[in-house]
Amino acid sequence: MTESLRERLEQLRREVERELETANGPARVEEIRVRTLGKKGALTAEAKAIGALPPAERPEAGELVNAIKDALEAAIAAREADLAGSELSRRLEAEALDVTLPARRRGQGTRHPLSIVTADLLDVFRRMGFSVASGPEVETPWHNFEALNIPAGHPAREEMDTIYLAGRDLLLRTHTSPVQIRVMESREPPVRVVCPGRVFRSDTPDASHSPYFHQIEGLWVEEGISLAHLKWALVEFVHQFFGPDVDTRFRPSYFPFTEPSGELDMQCLLCRGGGCRTCKGTGWLELLGCGMVHPAVLEAVGWDSERYTGFAWGMGVERVAMLKYGVPDIRMFFENDVRFLRQFEGR
Repeated sequence: MTESLRERLEQLRREVERELETANGPARVEEIRVRTLGKKGALTAEAKAIGALPPAERPEAGELVNAIKDALEAAIAAREADLAGSELSRRLEAEALDVTLPARRRGQGTRHPLSIVTADLLDVFRRMGFSVASGPEVETPWHNFEALNIPAGHPAREEMDTIYLAGRDLLLRTHTSPVQIRVMESREPPVRVVCPGRVFRSDTPDASHSPYFHQIEGLWVEEGISLAHLKWALVEFVHQFFGPDVDTRFRPSYFPFTEPSGELDMQCLLCRGGGCRTCKGTGWLELLGCGMVHPAVLEAVGWDSERYTGFAWGMGVERVAMLKYGVPDIRMFFENDVRFLRQFEGR
């Protein structure tokens, strides 16, 4: 009886080991374990049958069953560990970071060209002793028009009227000159300030116009300021920003808030004064408007126009950027085309 038991147990062990070799996953190994070592398993049945043997044969039969059980448990545990190791290796291979490959480049933002130009402009004027001031984009008609010698019914006011709010008590500012008025209301001379910011106009969008754009306006008021100071400051700005070899010229013009008034032209950067399509064959490009502060503006803020004089100017940031970088259409600054914006990385 013991020999026949031994043969059955060895046969069971060999069959289980063959099945474990071909088991392709933990579920299959668990199925083999339950079928062999479970409550209704083959080896469990052999162990229960020992009780029917003669007492003299029971010890040896028990030892055989226990030895086969230990061998099968060890074989099952080894196969489980082998499969777990293979699964871990597969996952590591699939999830591993190959440090020999170049890293994936993550998108990184850069400054907008208008922000670059604004910062560069402000740096130039700071070096010349100007401070920077800002103000609200929604203004009162008094700050935006009346205090700047543009009364109701003035032709310049009709051209600059924009979106009104709260009836006609407020409006989107049409220039940053109201910031100058607010500065003069809050300080005493001398004042030397530049005012950057967004402004709004009733313009139809095209290659050179936009219903909103950015300005930098400047103001210098104290005793003894003359046209000579105006010319020095603006020519120095052109030479610092565009280069010392760029020629300039002043032309007479008209603005309600300055008297006398003028336009500052600079030499065309493309043709260097020779004449091209960009400058319409003149060799010159209009850069900014300027002039001596009108006495009515000084008096509007309570300053003595007999004692104090000053000059002011204003320029569009987009126009300066177009001249500096050769941008042909102002709308390109607002379209958020990444191909266009990437040209300014690192500047």
